[in-house]
Amino acid sequence: MKRSPDGGGRMDSLPEAVLIRILAFIPAVDLVLVCRLVCCQWKNLVDGAALWILKCQQEGFAEEEPAEEADNWQMFYFLSKRKRNLIKNPCGEEDLEHWGDVANGGDGWKVEELPGDFGESFPSDGVHKYFVTSYEWCRKSQVIDLRAEGYWEELMDTTQPKIVVKDWYAGRRDAGCLYEFSAKLLSEHEDVLAEYKSETIAIPEDNDGSWNEASHTFSDYGPGVRFICFEHGGQDTLFWKGWYGVRATNSSVMVEP
Repeated sequence: MKRSPDGGGRMDSLPEAVLIRILAFIPAVDLVLVCRLVCCQWKNLVDGAALWILKCQQEGFAEEEPAEEADNWQMFYFLSKRKRNLIKNPCGEEDLEHWGDVANGGDGWKVEELPGDFGESFPSDGVHKYFVTSYEWCRKSQVIDLRAEGYWEELMDTTQPKIVVKDWYAGRRDAGCLYEFSAKLLSEHEDVLAEYKSETIAIPEDNDGSWNEASHTFSDYGPGVRFICFEHGGQDTLFWKGWYGVRATNSSVMVEP
C-alpha cells in the first residue's frame, strides 16, 4: 500500500464521513492506542466527537439524534461500556460471599427467599432473595477497587463521573426494625475523600412490609478516588430471637456516564 507523506496510506483519500464509519467498527481500545498514532487525520478523528457519537449510537448508548450533548463523547462511550453494578452478590444468591467486615449481632445475618414471612414481593423482577438482620446490630460492607473494575486514574480524576449508590430495605409487618446505609469514597491509602451516611431509619411494628429505596449520588468529589466502600445494616426493635430485623437486597454502586 502506498503511504501518504503523513503516514495515512490510501484511506486518507476517503471522505471523512466514510472513514469515520470504517473506524467505528474498530474496538475502542485499539482506536485510542493504535489508530490514533497512524497519522494526523486519524488522530483528529479519534480525538473528535463524531466517531464516538457514532459508536455510542451503534451500541445503543445514544439515540440517532442525541437529546443531550456530552462534554466528552469518548469518555461517555467508555463509561457507558463499563456501566454495571459493582456490588458483587447484591441479593444473597451466594449467601455472604464477597461481603466483608461482617458483624453478626444476635443470631447474625441470614438469607431468605422473597417475599418471606409477613413480607412483600420485590417491586421488580430478577430479585429472589434478601439479607435479614437479627435482634442485635448486624453490619456488612464491600470495598470496590475502581482500578480493578476498569476505571483508570485519569478517568476518575479528570472526568469525575457521578457515582450512584443505592440500597433497598423493608421490615416485616409484625416487627419493628432499624436500618442504616453509608458509602465512602476512598483514596489510594483509603483516606476518606467524601462520605454519605443515612439517618437511622426506624420502621414501626405496624408497617406494611413494603420495600423502600435509599440512594445517594456523589459528584464533584475531586481527584484521587480509588475505592468505594459500601456498608449497610440494622436490627429489630423487639429483641426477638431469630431474624425479625430489617431486610436488605439489590444493593448497587454504579459509575454513571
